[in-house]
Amino acid sequence: MGNRLTRIYTRTGDDGTTGLGDGSRVPKDAPRVVAMGEVDELNSALALVLAEAALSESVRACLTRVQHELFVLGGSLSLPGQSLMGLDASERLERELDGFNDSLPPLREFILPGGGRAASACHLARAVCRRAERALVTLNRREPVDAALRRYLNRLSDLLFVLARVLAREGGAGEVYWRKPDAPGGEEG
Repeated sequence: MGNRLTRIYTRTGDDGTTGLGDGSRVPKDAPRVVAMGEVDELNSALALVLAEAALSESVRACLTRVQHELFVLGGSLSLPGQSLMGLDASERLERELDGFNDSLPPLREFILPGGGRAASACHLARAVCRRAERALVTLNRREPVDAALRRYLNRLSDLLFVLARVLAREGGAGEVYWRKPDAPGGEEG
């Protein structure tokens, strides 16, 4: 690693700009910076899932690896025209997803976010992941974004959905199935 931060504030962003990894400065609300922020928020949301004590070692290892990969993805976004992430990361997510999904019964109903604290945190991370993916799509309309980055977030949101199902079952709360509000037992009055 290059220079380490010895002082957190630099005052260089007081004018509403921020520096990218290539040394250029852009507005803090530029699509690239928004996408970087969404990825950062996603990584923080995953930290909430990982803070749950009752995670299985396989889930913990998977999400810890994802946090490191998200740092690489964010680094790629900070370097316009470059990518530090290959397709192998998405392929690994697919293998993880298949492995976790094999332990679940087929999905026959829509699932509401819930199913205990860990599962709920995972659902929140999934929603943040979808937002990060949309931010990359928006950025890609203005300037090219490596397809491997978009593919990774798309696979990750699928993995987080499956992990939320796994966590709801492992935590004992079970999955929360959607019911049409006017159906018997649906909405309470």
